[in-house]
Amino acid sequence: MNLLELTHLEVAYGGIKAVKGIDLSVPKGELVCLIGANGAGKTTTLKAIAGLLPVAAEAIRYNGAPIGGTRPFELVRRGLALVPEGRGVFGQLTVEENLAMGAYVRSDAAAVKIDLARAFSLFPRLAERRGQSAGTLSGGEQQMLAIGRALMSRPKLLLLDEPSMGLAPLMVQKIFETILAVAKEGVTILLVEQNARLALEVSSRGYVMETGLITLSGPARDLLVDPKVRAAYLGEAD
Repeated sequence: MNLLELTHLEVAYGGIKAVKGIDLSVPKGELVCLIGANGAGKTTTLKAIAGLLPVAAEAIRYNGAPIGGTRPFELVRRGLALVPEGRGVFGQLTVEENLAMGAYVRSDAAAVKIDLARAFSLFPRLAERRGQSAGTLSGGEQQMLAIGRALMSRPKLLLLDEPSMGLAPLMVQKIFETILAVAKEGVTILLVEQNARLALEVSSRGYVMETGLITLSGPARDLLVDPKVRAAYLGEAD
């Protein structure tokens, strides 16, 4: 069963189409990646799914129902969470307050406490800095916080936009270890990632996006050895 389905999704800024009618599906329980060059339309696609951009109602189906035009906070209530490009933490709030914001749609206080403890166990560094202002954290720590905040909403579908951007290799490794751990717990993930090799290595299926269109798709292991993908995104040539 597909938890997410895009059918001829189009997104326009003014008179310019950034996404030109793409089809994409994410099966329940799988980690799927969307790769491509800067400006291909990947972030725009995630924003549309998360309800941040206007789209046709039937273009996006989540858990079997159309969600085009649904407000973002309603989608969070239904289990769809976005970790945005650039992290988007609340810099003046503490680490713990940022995590609490991720649970703002929930009323199960006891379970929220359990999930807060889980976030700190996933990211021990955040536990050490729980009373520190988020704006004073390093880039990697802010990325941890952004992911932890999204997990506080107990998502069924997690959208990740460029989680490795600007991070040191050791921090990238930690972030992706956590992403895999979350996926193994059953959370469905759609990953947009600049590091195409890493994205394909952790995913079950991948899509390649170019100038607003899906140009290739298939099992991630097949895309890793595809000559076009190797030449364009993996820095390799036959």
